[in-house]
Amino acid sequence: MRLRRLLGAAWAGVARLCGHPVVTCVITAMAGLFVYLALIVPSEVRQFTPAAFVRVPVEAILGAAVVLVVAARARRVVALLAGTVLGLLTILKIIDVGFQVTLARPFHPVLDWSLFGDAASFVTDTAGPVGAVGAVAAAVLLAAAVLAVMTLAVRRLTGLAVRHRAVTARTATALTVVWVACAVADAQLVYPVPVASRSAASLAYKEAQQVSTSLRDRETFAREVAADRFRDTPNDQLLTALRGKDVVFTFIESYGRDAVQNPEFASQVGAVLDDGNRRLGAAGFGARSGFLTAPTAGAGSVLSHATFLSGLWVGDSQRHRSLTSSDRMTLPSAFRRASWQTAAVMPGNTKAWPEGKFYGYDREYGAYDLGYHGPSFSWATMPDQFTLSAFDRIMHAAPHHPPTMSEIVLVSSHSPWAPIPRMVDPAAVGDGSIYNAMAKEGDPWEVIWKDDARVRTEYRRSIEYSLNSLISYVEQHGDDNLVLVFLGDHQPAPVVTGDGASRDVPITIVARDRSVLDRISGWGWDNGLKPGPNAPVWRMDAFRDRFLTAFGPTGEQHPPPGS
Repeated sequence: MRLRRLLGAAWAGVARLCGHPVVTCVITAMAGLFVYLALIVPSEVRQFTPAAFVRVPVEAILGAAVVLVVAARARRVVALLAGTVLGLLTILKIIDVGFQVTLARPFHPVLDWSLFGDAASFVTDTAGPVGAVGAVAAAVLLAAAVLAVMTLAVRRLTGLAVRHRAVTARTATALTVVWVACAVADAQLVYPVPVASRSAASLAYKEAQQVSTSLRDRETFAREVAADRFRDTPNDQLLTALRGKDVVFTFIESYGRDAVQNPEFASQVGAVLDDGNRRLGAAGFGARSGFLTAPTAGAGSVLSHATFLSGLWVGDSQRHRSLTSSDRMTLPSAFRRASWQTAAVMPGNTKAWPEGKFYGYDREYGAYDLGYHGPSFSWATMPDQFTLSAFDRIMHAAPHHPPTMSEIVLVSSHSPWAPIPRMVDPAAVGDGSIYNAMAKEGDPWEVIWKDDARVRTEYRRSIEYSLNSLISYVEQHGDDNLVLVFLGDHQPAPVVTGDGASRDVPITIVARDRSVLDRISGWGWDNGLKPGPNAPVWRMDAFRDRFLTAFGPTGEQHPPPGS
């Protein structure tokens, strides 16, 4: 009873306070500001400048007109619907900003919901279960608060407009004149944000269009899956120029064009690649390099893997689901048909991976199958040097093993890029216990991510480590039968590259057998491990068919002059 009386007294005090003229004016002003910002805030991060917030929203003018003409009962329904819709659009804008910061693209309301599960898993792996639960709870509470506050704000402004009809009508008329004048003149205080704003209506229209486009894309993609010129190729006519070779496709996480050409990283990463050219050249290896344009940036590695291996543009989760439920021939399944043993080494996989069977792998090795007994390095379950050591131990234990085709994913360069392991003596890698002390060195990622410059530095260091691990592996274990293809899965997040970066990633083929490199001489790729700024750029989905053609029976050989 006492608690009830205390709560009642507190509520009465709040009610009296809210009824005070000054507090009433403040609440009304805050409601107006909240709705105004929801209507005019740009949906792109790079447009966030003070001048971009000086705009005249046409939705506010139309809303005032509707409120003045509808009946009282309908007015309440209109206010509720308007508040809800505006709240949802505001949430979409917030999500859009998050996607642009992490994935360098806007949010897709139909196709991207599955990525929230991936995000929760990422937070769990980096910050632990408690951090993940806290992040999810905060996101849910924020969404609920935006919806509730927006609805209340619209209701309050609706009541104010009705009580002051004449002022509302005159203000709406004046703003209409201003909006039309600015629209005709295409007035902009900051490019390309017009003063005559209709951003909320445009956002709603864009989201509706995306729904329609997504529904049509299912049929389009089904036709693309079925159109495969290698589907009916006899097994003994596939990959004839690689018979007897061990072919390894290696994805380096977040290894993008910026790593080799952005001035902030290029000199140090380039030094690693130049040293790799020297070392591998001394061991008899040659290399050719170019660029591929990935379907994603910042995250979404599975989309790049699917695009590269299937020869189809897989730019969203809907296409990925459609692909992995089809019978499309992938690079691994082509090798398998041609009698290679196939394997996937996926140190980032801590759960079942049913897609492995679709791709055509005989064996799959996840995080718990590689014999690692050391610490994780933030998201990375194990260092790349250990992954490559375990791969050699598992796949090449027998002295006369049959030819293998393997996909390896190197994860040490996966964000948040801290801590980063160091290279160790290959003989000391063992079961990974040697890394116990390294995982505790330096500042944790939570500290590093407070400083964008440090984030970029750690990104660069992680790429250097991954490349050094791979170069060391080839130098130590490579032989005449090794054909290595390594590439990035996507560019890192905009915090590293800045806005407007390309989606290009380097790709390199390494082999000691010069006839392998002769087969691709017509591609025009640059010599060495590092593609130059003018190296050819293909879409990532073009690689499968060009690779199968080059190493098939009809592939043209182009020997270098004087050979």
